[in-house]
Amino acid sequence: MTNGSLVQSLRSHLAWWGLKRFTSDEAYFQWQRETLSPVEIATLLREVEQKRRGSSADEVSFYDATAGSNILPVLHSQQYDYYLAIGPRVTDRIGKARSIQSILDVGCGAGILTTFYAREHPDRRFVGIDRSSASIARATKQAQALGLTNVQFECLDLEHMPPTHFSDLVLATHVLVQAEQDPGVPSRSWNTFERAGESELQADFERRTGIGARLDHLNALLSAQGRMIVFEKTRQLARRVPLQRALAARGLGLIEQPELIRYRLVEEIADDGPFYVLGRGASRQFHWDDSPEPDEGPPFDRAKLKSGLTDPDEPLYENHWPSAQHVWEQLRDKHFLKETTKQEPDGRQLHVELGQAEEGVYLYFANTLDQRQLVLVEPARMAMLESYYQEILDSISS
Repeated sequence: MTNGSLVQSLRSHLAWWGLKRFTSDEAYFQWQRETLSPVEIATLLREVEQKRRGSSADEVSFYDATAGSNILPVLHSQQYDYYLAIGPRVTDRIGKARSIQSILDVGCGAGILTTFYAREHPDRRFVGIDRSSASIARATKQAQALGLTNVQFECLDLEHMPPTHFSDLVLATHVLVQAEQDPGVPSRSWNTFERAGESELQADFERRTGIGARLDHLNALLSAQGRMIVFEKTRQLARRVPLQRALAARGLGLIEQPELIRYRLVEEIADDGPFYVLGRGASRQFHWDDSPEPDEGPPFDRAKLKSGLTDPDEPLYENHWPSAQHVWEQLRDKHFLKETTKQEPDGRQLHVELGQAEEGVYLYFANTLDQRQLVLVEPARMAMLESYYQEILDSISS
């Protein structure tokens, strides 16, 4: 089946589940008010707020409360484009690898994608597991309604699961790194993107996020020649590098070049990934990449700094991407007017400087969690950057 056909098939599947695609928040929330009763909306808002506390019990409570009612299609319609991004990619990999006969979907939720995979590959066997009993009950009911006999769902916690489900393919999408706000592992210093190899920092990341124990359990469920697909909220380099090191440390190597994926959550843009297809052993063709991704930073052209301006209130140049470091390094005859470097108690560093260069007055900010920012203005507008410099210092102090 072509990718276009897969996408169309998935759209039909999502419609069967009651999901709709929205491109504006206004339209989505209008549909939410039309679809749900005031009591259901109050329940959803209460559970969302409790889930933000981040405990395992609150997360299970959230999915239990939202799985067994018509809240489910409303809630998951926000992730419509996520399903379009992941579903065809996983389905395609299952179809191309004939050795894959048994698939384990970890953290399957209510089974929206698991049932799609089972529909597309009736000759393969699928097992979906999740900690939410209500989600598993909903998944089982929906699979029966679809007449699927090649999929089963079990209410299991991965971390307490005995290695009885040996699978040719283990799927882990948005399930391994539960601490979504964890900053990751800092770089060696504010002016480099390189990470040191200290085992303590890596071990602490794996413990904080829970990824170490979860990967160990997943590895134990993978057959000798099995594959694993991993897709997490780890696009930022500070989180991507320790994730990759955790995978490599458990003998998992790349089968494909990792893919960075961008999709919408209604109006919000989500940059996730990478999308990893993994197997046991190191790959000779593909290698782990610990460098910043090719970014979308604006090109730097000295000859066009002034001639390219259309708004007199705009900076000569502004860059909020990793490439800002390279541009900052290339500024000619730069010297500090003010600069501050701060070391946090946990070892992280940040640096901000106001300076003069041949190209103009600049403000540069960098930290060890890979944030970079460079703003360049004419000397006559130095006061603007002095004010911005002080704002950054005040935010650091607070």
